[in-house]
Amino acid sequence: MKILTYMTRTDEIPQLGILHKEKDAVIPFSLLDIDYKTMMETILHLTRAEFERLHLAQVDGDIPTIPLKMLKLCAPIRKPAQDIICLGINYADHETEVSRYEIENLAKREPYPIYFSKRVNETTACYDTIPAYTNLVDSLDYEAELAIIIGKDAKNVSEADAEKYIFGYTILNDMSARNLQTRHQQWYFGKSLDGFTPLGPYITTSDELPLPLNLSIRSYVNDELRQNSNVNQMIYPIPRIISELSQGMTLKAGTIISTGTPAGTGMGCNPPAFLKPGDVVRCEIEGIGALINTIGE
Repeated sequence: MKILTYMTRTDEIPQLGILHKEKDAVIPFSLLDIDYKTMMETILHLTRAEFERLHLAQVDGDIPTIPLKMLKLCAPIRKPAQDIICLGINYADHETEVSRYEIENLAKREPYPIYFSKRVNETTACYDTIPAYTNLVDSLDYEAELAIIIGKDAKNVSEADAEKYIFGYTILNDMSARNLQTRHQQWYFGKSLDGFTPLGPYITTSDELPLPLNLSIRSYVNDELRQNSNVNQMIYPIPRIISELSQGMTLKAGTIISTGTPAGTGMGCNPPAFLKPGDVVRCEIEGIGALINTIGE
């Protein structure tokens, strides 16, 4: 089931709905007497009975729908409660291209994952513009990533039980200013500028994507294929990530964990092919959808 946040042309407040399985259309929560106002409320409070109601509605041929083309998509979680947890160097082929670009000494694989946080005041919706910061950034890059949405508070979780704590998955484009990463010898600032967290277009619930995942992940710049891999190529798999992070640290419901990117980023091209104003970036993950954004000024 794909859950989304959207606005109609007359709305001023975002609404929640699900995609119909057989139509390019949305079923509003309100038609099913489900009254959550935000995705965070849904994650925290959705009951099993409400989940089943939504699940049945997505294949109901008689239920009223709104054509998707009439709606503006919003980021599924517009204002995360906490910074996003990210993994660095979680695909072996990306490890190679990072080594080539010589971003500090973090390209060397260790026996433990590299975790860092990405500050986000507000996520960027599908089709919205990403600022280029041309006065600050000379090497703007994209990173298509699978993002995990934690569904309930997780503390000291075993790998065997990790899947029970996943609400769903979405796409995150981990936009990066490579010159800031290099200058400051860490990843936080160069990945945390306003607008650098495109997220969406939907959240696909975990029941549709059971572990282990076997999903293609791709990115395109102006329709040129750049990244082309599968999430099964992660060095550190999802159960390990959730279990390890939850040891001694509570992962609150609604936590977003971005699981790293495969090779094919702009810094990995020869010569590097960084983004410029007017470029269109499309990140796709099988079973979730496509996250599309244009680079602004």
